[in-house]
Amino acid sequence: MTTTPEPNGAERIGEVVSIFQRGTRWHANFQHGGKQQRKSLETSSKKEARRRALLLEAEIINHRYQPDQRPLEVEAAVKPYLDFLRAEGRAARTLGKYARVFERVVELAQKLKRSSLLGIDLAFIDAYRQWRVDASCGHKTIYTETVVVRQLINFSLSRKLIHTDPLAGLKIPRPKPTPQPCWSPDEVARILAASQPPQKNAYTVLAETGLRIGELKWLTWPDVDFERNVLRIRPKEGWKPKTGDQRAVPMTATLRTLLETLPRRGTWVLTAADGTSQISDRRLLQTLKGLLKQLDLPGHLHTFRHAFISHALTAGAPEAVVRSWVGHVDQEIMQLYTHIADAASQSAMRKLSEARSPTSSGKDAQE
Repeated sequence: MTTTPEPNGAERIGEVVSIFQRGTRWHANFQHGGKQQRKSLETSSKKEARRRALLLEAEIINHRYQPDQRPLEVEAAVKPYLDFLRAEGRAARTLGKYARVFERVVELAQKLKRSSLLGIDLAFIDAYRQWRVDASCGHKTIYTETVVVRQLINFSLSRKLIHTDPLAGLKIPRPKPTPQPCWSPDEVARILAASQPPQKNAYTVLAETGLRIGELKWLTWPDVDFERNVLRIRPKEGWKPKTGDQRAVPMTATLRTLLETLPRRGTWVLTAADGTSQISDRRLLQTLKGLLKQLDLPGHLHTFRHAFISHALTAGAPEAVVRSWVGHVDQEIMQLYTHIADAASQSAMRKLSEARSPTSSGKDAQE
């Protein structure tokens, strides 16, 4: 049996693998294919190096070890992953967000001198998250970007671009939902009363359906089914709904009346002032901010959706039905809406109980 020469200070981990430190990084030393191999474990933690060495030994003993031909650079994994997402039909905006995350990952990897994808380990993630904290990013943004990096590693493993998981053991704590403003029905009515077409038309549709702004923007006349009294939310060339969900949203009497009176000069249901161009979400937001400032109300375009969901649940609509109307809603967010409905229900019951209480009856009788 050939004995592998041990580097100075090496520690035997198993039958064939030992680890040693060079600078701040730990490496594995072992025999494979009749040749001595030295492989970076891409970590400065001895505890993590031992764990990775044991995984490496298991692969060698079970004949599953495949030495990397060359260390895969971070940028070399990013392109095929973005190509994969593009082929999956991800929205251009989503692809742009992913690309910007990867640009930052590459930048930090260069600063930390970790060109290999295996250098995107737990210590790297810690450094990346701290970097984003220093840039005043919110917890939700940091969470989302960490998930994107995790997805890149998962893709690379599934395509055998790398054979070990540098993020093994990564736990990504989900941030608590940020409390969002929610308008009352009276506040929604005030906003609509203060607005003017064409923005008022768009705000009314948002208020009556809970649509996302992208769904509103891409709504076409073939999506309006007056016969079945529904709006159909479905993909178009160059756009698809968030998470790809397709659904039919019933029209209220207010919404139907509005749509029946709108002119049909082109493809889009909601248009800019010229009557044909696709409505601008930026212009909608800009106008809404001005209205909210005048009315001294908090919120943004998405608050129409929050208000719709909250009012629907408070009015007694079953959660499953509301979900079918508005599409995908994160479970934690839906629970927040449900709590609002529960609070309204409890308040109504207290008022009913007080109205029926003997004290109230006796007082009324005396009066």
